[in-house]
Order: sequence, then C-alpha cells, then structure tokens
Amino acid sequence: MHNLANATGREVRHQEAHAPSPRFTLSWGVTVVALVEVRKVTRVYRKGDQTVTPLHEVSLDIERGDFVSLMGASGSGKSTLLNLIAGIDRPTSGTILVNGQDITRLSRSALADWRAAHVGYIFQTHNLVPVLTAWENVELPLLLLPLSRAERRQRVGIALEAVGLTDRAQHYPRQLSGGQEQRVGIARAIVANPHIVVADEPTGDLDAESTAQILELLRRLNAELGTTLLMVTHDPHAAAVARRRLRLEKGVLHEHERASPGRQA
Repeated sequence: MHNLANATGREVRHQEAHAPSPRFTLSWGVTVVALVEVRKVTRVYRKGDQTVTPLHEVSLDIERGDFVSLMGASGSGKSTLLNLIAGIDRPTSGTILVNGQDITRLSRSALADWRAAHVGYIFQTHNLVPVLTAWENVELPLLLLPLSRAERRQRVGIALEAVGLTDRAQHYPRQLSGGQEQRVGIARAIVANPHIVVADEPTGDLDAESTAQILELLRRLNAELGTTLLMVTHDPHAAAVARRRLRLEKGVLHEHERASPGRQA
C-alpha cells in the first residue's frame, strides 16, 4: 500500500495547499484538523402524505485520516447522513464543509464534478458493471477526470495491488467471489485519491470470512494510507473496527469511546 501513498502524495499536498481544512481547538489546547464539518443539518422529505425528518439539526466533525463508523436502526437516517456528506443528496437546511468547501452551495453540475474528484463510494452490492473487467471497473471514475491514459493505468494498477487483486485484473465480476467483487469496489473507491471514502453497509452481503477480510482491508487503508473513512453498518463487530463509533438515534448522534491511536476498539 505504500506505493499508493507515494504515487498520490504529491497530489494530496497540492490539494491541501489550495484548500486548507478548517481547524478547531479542543479544551486542552490540542489543534485538530476537521476534514468534514456538518453544522445543524436537517433533511426533510415527503413519503406519501407524511413528512419524514430523518435528520434534525445534526452536527458532526470528521478529522482528516479518521475512521468513523455510524450505526442506527433502520430508518434512523444513517444512510441519509452518509449521502449528504458524499454530495449525493442535499440537506433541507444546514451546511456541510469538506476540506474547507461548502458543498451545499454548489450547483448540481458542480456538485457532480466535486463528487467525482473527491469522494469514493463503497456500495453494499458492489455495483460493478458486469461486462467490464475488474481493471475496467476500477478505471471508470478516472474517466471523469483530466488524466492521461498512462496516469490512469498507473493508478488502476496501484489500486488493484493495494487490495490484493493484481492477478484478477482481467477477470469479469461473474468470475470473482463476493469478497473479491467488494475488493474491486474498494479499489474503485480509492483510485482517484479522494478526500473521503464512504461505505454503505460494505459487508452486508458477505459471508463471515469475506467480512473479516474486507474489514481488515479497510482498517489497513486507514492505518497505512491515512484514508479518511465513514462507514455505515448495522453490525457492531464491523463498527468496532473503526477508530470512532457513532450511533444515530431519532436524529441525534451519540458517540462511543474513541479507540486510542494504533488500536481498534
């Protein structure tokens, strides 16, 4: 994984130089970099004749390089919050800053461009294109960016190496196991070197062995590459892999004890 860090390090420094992250100071004087700032976010939508409010004035900071898990009952708003931070949905009110940029002020087209460049998404059901090889599936997000063919080739190769699938690069999804398909999905999520990777129930469709492998891979991406991760899950064992664990109940966030550096709770 060090190759991925080396290959993308220059770009990361370039992004930080032009868009410094917001900072806040804890009560004991330690300055922490907040990559994501969610402030008083409310989301309201109509469901038939009913008005549903899954999120009401939710606020949250996610530090650069953190690994956050978000749990909650079905319908609690956890996936809604994840999609708002990823720029897939828009809040009814409130602000969301990612790397210093207020994404709630972007136009629809500008938000799509921002999302393509700065967010990696890991789906529960893989969402691989069946007629494309693993290599081609991982390359898809890069086709939206101003990169040469050689740059795309380098990034895809490094991403597949990071998830241990170099030898499966020319395989189609039907030729892969469920765990391998999810690893292709993870490679696709990290290939553009995004600010943040969001994962919506990434182990929900996997058996116990594949689940353990995927969680370990996510842990290593965070620990070794400093990838900022936000993972929605219903599984407390999966949530425990994260450095920081949150629970959303009736629109209110509750935080569990944070794992100490270098240790997962």
